[in-house]
Amino acid sequence: MTDSDQHTAKRGARRMTKQRAAIVGVLSDRAGFASAAQIYDELRAQGAGVGLATVYRTLGTLASEGQLDALQQPGTSETLYRVCGAEHHHHLTCRQCGRTVEVQAPEVERLASDIATTHHFTNPEHTLEIAGTCATCQVA
Repeated sequence: MTDSDQHTAKRGARRMTKQRAAIVGVLSDRAGFASAAQIYDELRAQGAGVGLATVYRTLGTLASEGQLDALQQPGTSETLYRVCGAEHHHHLTCRQCGRTVEVQAPEVERLASDIATTHHFTNPEHTLEIAGTCATCQVA
């Protein structure tokens, strides 16, 4: 069993189809987030026979299984995707260049837990996406 197969099996994901492997491959080769359209264009340039609907469906499934991070592009309704680490984290994204930094925020974890406890909820889940302007774009 390959590392990818073991990772998939640990998370209870569906089997790795040729289309899934191609999409994950495109994302693994990228440093940052990408839209479904960008991924589709790259797959087409590689000669992969994957339809746009399949790309959208597969990205949604991979994100819901926790294999990809998905976030709303600041200022738009477009969802961006990226292969990220398995540990819970948040993102700080530059509005201009799209550079993204994964950040740990223990104070956010405590706040989420406190809010849930105050309202008699258990097992809180949350996401936090922060958009700003990176130092490089500030200088430009």
